[in-house]
Amino acid sequence: MMCSMMSFKQIQVKNVSRLCHAKPIVTVNGRFPGPTIYAREGDRVIVNVTNHAKYNMSIHWHGLKHYRNGWADGPAYITQCPIKTGNSYTYDFNVTGQRGTLWWHAHILWLRATVYGAIVIMPKQGTPFPFPQPNMEQIIILGEWWHTDVEEIVKQGTNMGLPPNMSDAHTINGKPGPLFPCSEKHTFAMEVESGKTYLLRIINAALNDELFFAIAGHNMTVVEVDAVYTKPFTTQATLIAPGQTTNVLVRANQLPGRYFMAARPFMDAPLPIDNKTSTGILQYKGIPSTVLPTLPQLPAPNDTAFALSYNKKLRSLNSVKFPANVPLKVDRKLFYTIGFGKDPCPTCVNGTRLLASLNNISFVMPKIGLLQAHYFNMKGVFRTDFPDKPRKPFNYTGAPLTANLGTAHGTRLSKIAFNSTVELVLQDTNLLTVESHPFHLHGYNFFVVGTGIGNFDPVKDPAKYNLVDPIERNTVGVPTGGWTAIHFRADNPGVWFMHCHLELHTGWGLKMAFLVEDGPGADQSILPPPKDFPPC
Repeated sequence: MMCSMMSFKQIQVKNVSRLCHAKPIVTVNGRFPGPTIYAREGDRVIVNVTNHAKYNMSIHWHGLKHYRNGWADGPAYITQCPIKTGNSYTYDFNVTGQRGTLWWHAHILWLRATVYGAIVIMPKQGTPFPFPQPNMEQIIILGEWWHTDVEEIVKQGTNMGLPPNMSDAHTINGKPGPLFPCSEKHTFAMEVESGKTYLLRIINAALNDELFFAIAGHNMTVVEVDAVYTKPFTTQATLIAPGQTTNVLVRANQLPGRYFMAARPFMDAPLPIDNKTSTGILQYKGIPSTVLPTLPQLPAPNDTAFALSYNKKLRSLNSVKFPANVPLKVDRKLFYTIGFGKDPCPTCVNGTRLLASLNNISFVMPKIGLLQAHYFNMKGVFRTDFPDKPRKPFNYTGAPLTANLGTAHGTRLSKIAFNSTVELVLQDTNLLTVESHPFHLHGYNFFVVGTGIGNFDPVKDPAKYNLVDPIERNTVGVPTGGWTAIHFRADNPGVWFMHCHLELHTGWGLKMAFLVEDGPGADQSILPPPKDFPPC
């Protein structure tokens, strides 16, 4: 270990004004977005969280692997019970073998709407970036904003059995930008000098929207995603799903002026979204603020072709220093279908409540942390019979299926042998409707070996996998009406959540967890829980 760094987070409510409305929001240390955590590869990080808000709280360190130490991972009722009002918990974890941009956020209810911030992990001392050294760097966090209390909106939606109201704006570093009312002063601006190169660390912290991001007149060179170095490629726009991060290099090589940076959703399914554009300003030094900025050309909101070709360009750097250790031989093959369904609900608007499922099982949250239940061998909290494939195969992406879907409910986990290699194919289906879903796996990175539109073909498709330099990441989009295949080695014992990172779908049950068994070695089993572990 190189050193430990300690920080304190006070969860507190603060009045914040946006779009001509003020409202109380839950913050960390009164800041929105919250403070950035800076660390170096090899550091031990200790964060003391004290909850002064009226809601239960837990914080997830998104993308950190927490080897053997799920107690620090943060998802409420999966690896811990939440921190109750007036209580504290210390997250204590090591940053091992990871460097780049990750982020932290609340992992309970929809509180991550305002409780989020960046994690910047610098490479080990003396290790340069594997790309040209930038002159400066800047964090860009994309988010969503609602006029009213997000938790109330969600409650309303749940009571009606319908999706809650969509957000009223997108934000860049907490600010919607001048295309929104009362937002002149709520605009993020970044000053640049001609000829210099800037590293932008972009994070999508939105709850429910995949976002395009571009800067007028300037190309971006993608060099890293989800804290994994990529083969650099140049693009006019990036596409980032909720939970994902992307590092780009931007050169200030245009005529000095003011240029808009802009973010707006990608949605290629026939569903309503908040399609408004949030903007910030890239401002060359010495240019007066009276100069009107130009807007960038963003891809069309439903530009599936751009999305597919952009994701195809993402490849692991796969250098001698940063190899892509892709598992080639597969011990365990999993095939999970993603679907929607309806439950009868006499008090709801249409007499039904929407739900979501994997292999037609809608996940039921337990009342106690699953990791605790596993570690202390508590009976009756969960079952380990989550099916490896759907009970009945069907034409997954054919005509919409709406009748008698027979969705089951349960707290069911999939048990994985320690150090085994896993292939998981996530297949979108037309149960009610197709839609694209960003899936996040806790405790691991994985390799995205293949993706396609339509039904996965277990005979033909694996022959086309990229097993040389596939992108390695922690959150991956499953395309609308398509499939994605990932490989990972189950070498981190514990209970690890896997869920759609669209908060709406997670709340509807689009989630499950892997129980990775302990290994035989002394350093291959779950560490004991910390002393101040929150009680249930």
